[in-house]
Amino acid sequence: MISVIFQQTVIITTFVLGMMMVIEYINVQTRGMWSDRIQSSPFLQIVLGSLMGIIPGCLGTYTVVSLYVHRVIMFPALVATFIATSGDEAFLMFTIIPVTALKLNIMLFAIAVITGIIVHFTVKNKFIGLIKEKGLPLHNKNEECNHYDPKHILTNLRNLSFTRALLLAGALGLLISLSTGIVDGSHHLNTLMHGSQNLTSVNGAEHAHDHHGEADWIRISLIVLLVSILYILLTVKDHFLQEHLWQHILKKHFLKIFLWTFGVILSIHLANQYINLQDWISANLYLVLLIAVLIGIIPESGPHYIFVLLFAQGAIPLSILLASSIVQDGHGSLPLLAESQKGFFAAKIINIIVGLLIGAAGLYFGY
Repeated sequence: MISVIFQQTVIITTFVLGMMMVIEYINVQTRGMWSDRIQSSPFLQIVLGSLMGIIPGCLGTYTVVSLYVHRVIMFPALVATFIATSGDEAFLMFTIIPVTALKLNIMLFAIAVITGIIVHFTVKNKFIGLIKEKGLPLHNKNEECNHYDPKHILTNLRNLSFTRALLLAGALGLLISLSTGIVDGSHHLNTLMHGSQNLTSVNGAEHAHDHHGEADWIRISLIVLLVSILYILLTVKDHFLQEHLWQHILKKHFLKIFLWTFGVILSIHLANQYINLQDWISANLYLVLLIAVLIGIIPESGPHYIFVLLFAQGAIPLSILLASSIVQDGHGSLPLLAESQKGFFAAKIINIIVGLLIGAAGLYFGY
């Protein structure tokens, strides 16, 4: 099991750091024009974050967290993203309750935008838990990290530095592992979604969930990301490679994100050996709203599947499923937990308040 947890950690860490590298590349290549436009419009940030959040899975949320860590977007947009995302639950909902899933995502988007706007006007600190030095470094057009050209590939390979060779080997190794099935959807990637045939008991019945589609989506996304990273590594000059990719991203973020992700996943796995969260929730439906909101703090998808299944069985109303979706973020919040515990808990507190208010209002009016 440790080896599987290790591979899950590698998958999450690879995507987060890869997105950071691509974002930094685009930002320097365009001299910050795209990020300047986003940074100048808090409302655009909130809408963008909400749209990224409703993308099924955690990939959109990873991207927004990367932008927040680099101070491209502000805290209200981060909160909106966390409210909008349902993590891996979105895949299950679109499979077994597609019409409700569509309605739910529309509601989540609206709630996320409204909440983001309220947070913007009420919270003064727009970068909670971040330090000033984490912004994306920009350079003028005369500096050698600009003007990328595919023709630099041969020159870079002829004068191959140790750093470039190390990064190329790592990216190529991961790409081959994913492409050839060494890390495949039938084992490690499916385990990231709690197994290719995860059996969950609801009212005495067991339901199997096939997550091959989710694993394929993750694999394809990672392959595209790694191909993009290989292009960057082959074409950029040594200055960008050393100062931006190695010093600014990998040395500052890799170990922190990897260790936090590994530790959290391992802790959740160990806890599940002694506590069957799903059975306990099913036996205490009077507290299900509060439980759904509190369980949402866990940066994991597995414990939240129960609420989707309970709704599909008619055991809980839509308001509880909506509250659960508002608060939980799947694996999407793990990188933020690694980078800024203060930012993580600040966002979670707001999500909990919104989830409780929406859920309680829904129960009161019979939804």
